[in-house]
Amino acid sequence: MTQLTQTADVAIPELAGLQRRLFVAGGVGAAVSLVGLLVDLRQFLQSYLMAYMLCLGVTLGCLALGMIHQLSGGAWGVVIRRPIGAATRVLPVMTLMFLPIALGMTRLYVWTNADLVAHDEVLQHKHLYLNIPFFLIRAAIYFLVWNGLSYLLNSWSLEQDRTADPRLARRMQILSGGGLVAYGVTITFASFDWMMSLEPHWFSTIYGVLIMGGQGLSALAFLIVALVWLSRRPPLDRIIVPAHFHDLGNLMLAFVMLWAYFSFSQYLIIWSGNLPAEIAWYLHRLQTGWRAVGLTLILCHFAAPFVVLLSRRVKRQPDLLIKVAVGVLIVRLIDLFWLIAPEFHQTGISVSWMDIVVPLTFGSIWLGCFIWQMRGRAILPLHDPQFDEALGRIIERGAPPRTVH
Repeated sequence: MTQLTQTADVAIPELAGLQRRLFVAGGVGAAVSLVGLLVDLRQFLQSYLMAYMLCLGVTLGCLALGMIHQLSGGAWGVVIRRPIGAATRVLPVMTLMFLPIALGMTRLYVWTNADLVAHDEVLQHKHLYLNIPFFLIRAAIYFLVWNGLSYLLNSWSLEQDRTADPRLARRMQILSGGGLVAYGVTITFASFDWMMSLEPHWFSTIYGVLIMGGQGLSALAFLIVALVWLSRRPPLDRIIVPAHFHDLGNLMLAFVMLWAYFSFSQYLIIWSGNLPAEIAWYLHRLQTGWRAVGLTLILCHFAAPFVVLLSRRVKRQPDLLIKVAVGVLIVRLIDLFWLIAPEFHQTGISVSWMDIVVPLTFGSIWLGCFIWQMRGRAILPLHDPQFDEALGRIIERGAPPRTVH
C-alpha cells in the first residue's frame, strides 16, 4: 500500500498546522467582528448574511456536484471527491452558524415588523408565508434535508473505502437522483426566505435558479483552488495531471455561462414586463452608485472569466487556473453584496469595514473546519467505480502506475 491509502493528515502532515492557523485567524476576526456587532448590529447582520451565503454556497454547491458525479460518473469527479466530501461535512457547523441570522431576523427582515405589516396590504397577503414561526420551521426543514443527504452519502462513501462493496455505488446513485431534486427545491425556497424577502414587495421566479448557479460556480472555484494546493504535495503531485484541471476548467466555464444566462434572463423578463413592483429592485441598483457594482459583475463575473476560460492553455496550467478560480470566489462575494446590501442602502453605495472583516473571519473558520474534515479520510477514493478511468488518465500522461497501487 502507498500513501494513497493513508489518511490525508498522515500523507500531508502540514494540514494540521494550516488548520490551527486558520482557527487562530478566525478567532481574531471573530473578536474584531464582535466590536462591529456592538457598534452597529444591523450592519453586522448584513455582512454576516453575505459571508454566510458565500460559505453555504460552497458547501451546498459541493453537495450538488457530488451528487451530479454519482449520477453521471467520469474521471473529473474522482480527484475532487475527497474535498467535496469534506466540504459537505461542514454542514453541521453551517447549521449552527445560522443562529445569528435566526436571532437577528427582526433587524434584517422588515416583514417581521407587525406594525408595518398592519399598514401594508402586500405584506398582509404574504403574511401566511412570511411570518417568524413558519420561517424558522422552513429553515429547520432545509437543514434537515441537507444534513441528511450529506450524512448518508459520506457514511456510504466511508463504508465503500472499507469494504469495496459495489452495491454502495448504486445506493449512492439512487439517493443522488432524489437528492438533487430535494436540493433544488430547498435551496430555491431558502433563497426566497433568506435573501429575496429582504425586499418582500419584490419577487422573481428565477431567483432560486440564479442562486443555484452561483453556488455551483462557487464550489467549482473552491475545488480548483483546493486541488491545485493538493497537487503540489505528495502523493498527489504524481497523480493529478493537466487533464484533470482541464475538465474542471470546462465545468467552471459552463457555470460562468449559466450564471450569466440566469442573471440576464431575470433582468430581461422583469424589465420587459415594466411592472413597478418588480423593476423597483433594479431601479435602486442601476440609478444610484450601486451601478458600478453591477458593471463590475458584468465585466468580472462573466466577460473576463468567459474569455480567459476559453483558452485551453489556461485550463491546463494550475498556476493560471488558480488565479481565475480565486478571482471567481472574490467576485462571488461581490455578487452577494450586490444582492443583499442595496436593500439596506437604497440611496447609494455603502461599504463597511465589516463587509471585509466578517467574510474573512467566516471564511477562515469554514476553511479550518474543511481541513479538519479532510484529515480523517484517505487522499483518494480507491474503490470509486470511476477510479480506473481516472487512473487511465494518469497512465496516459506518463505517470508511473505503481504510485496508485
